[in-house]
Amino acid sequence: MADQPVVGIIMGSKSDLATMEGCTNELERLGVPYELVIASAHRTPDKVHRWAESAAERGIKVIIAAAGKAAHLGGVVAAFTPLPVVGVPMKTSDLGGMDSLLSMVQMPSGVPVACVAINGAKNAAIYATQILGASLPEYREKIVQLKAEMADA
Repeated sequence: MADQPVVGIIMGSKSDLATMEGCTNELERLGVPYELVIASAHRTPDKVHRWAESAAERGIKVIIAAAGKAAHLGGVVAAFTPLPVVGVPMKTSDLGGMDSLLSMVQMPSGVPVACVAINGAKNAAIYATQILGASLPEYREKIVQLKAEMADA
C-alpha cells in the first residue's frame, strides 16, 4: 500500500494467506494501510522478535497475528511489543481450530491478546480499525460508515 502502514499483519505460514485475504480485503475497503509478513513463532523466532520489537517505531499502531495449531504467534508478538495484538486462530485439520483458539485466549496475565473467531480475519480487520478509531477520527468515521451500511442491508 502507498500510505504508511498502521496495521501490521503477521501470519505463521503461507497456508494462512487464503484465509487472511478476508482481513487484507477489509482493511483495503476501509482505507487502512497495512504491512504483511510471514514468520513463525516456532520456525523463525528471531524474525518474529525483530519484526514485533520494531513495529511501533515503524509506525504500526495495531498488530493482527494469525496462526494455527499451537498458535503461539500472537503471544510471542505481544511479549515483544507495547502495541495491541489481535489474534486470528486458524482452522486446523486436527481439531478444527479449537487448538488455535485456546492457544490464543489462554494468555498469561500481563501479555494480553484480543481474539476473534476461528478464521475471523474480516472481524480482525474491523476490530483493528476500531482500535485505530479510538484516537484517529478518520478511522472512527470508517467504522461509523460501516455500521450504517450494515444497518441498511
